[in-house]
Amino acid sequence: MADMRPRLALKAVRSARLAAVDLALAPGECAAVMGPSGSGKSLLLRQVADLDPGEGEVELDGAPRSGMAGYEWRRQVIYCQAEAGWWEERVAAHFDDAAAAAGLVERLGLAPEKLQALVRELSTGERQRLGLARALVKRPRALLLDEPTAALDPDATVRVEGEVRRYLDEGGAVLLVTHSEEQARRLCRRAWRMRQGKLETLWT
Repeated sequence: MADMRPRLALKAVRSARLAAVDLALAPGECAAVMGPSGSGKSLLLRQVADLDPGEGEVELDGAPRSGMAGYEWRRQVIYCQAEAGWWEERVAAHFDDAAAAAGLVERLGLAPEKLQALVRELSTGERQRLGLARALVKRPRALLLDEPTAALDPDATVRVEGEVRRYLDEGGAVLLVTHSEEQARRLCRRAWRMRQGKLETLWT
């Protein structure tokens, strides 16, 4: 019998700035959260990733986050922000196996040599795509994508969306924050709008 549990389930996730959120994503599903800047979209992703304090529970394939160490959770549910954080001088130091990531990096429209570059040598768009590559090579079970194409031109946007679809086809789940309704409709079956910390259904 097939396992019908959601890949990622939010149960009354809330904080002082965020009204309780309940939603579930199936394996292979992408859902979008849209809304104006400052409305609470990124805060929601950060709370799901266990990076900001809050209340409620999040489950991964039925296993509660509260029963996992923080590092274990964040290895399986990766938050990928628009401006990726870098803690080493060289890009390659952020990849367990930079050579294995070369094909992915090329599909994202970057020369494999970028994996050997210094982070300060990269453009904003290059850092953004390499940050996504860094998340994807870890093969997480869920991705929290915060404006994944904010700094990208149309060609790079198409490439990033293609890799998101590839990840979904492999059974991953994506909660996507975007200002682009067009992008949300290309990638997502369901979408909500965030207004002052409250989610409103746009389409399901």
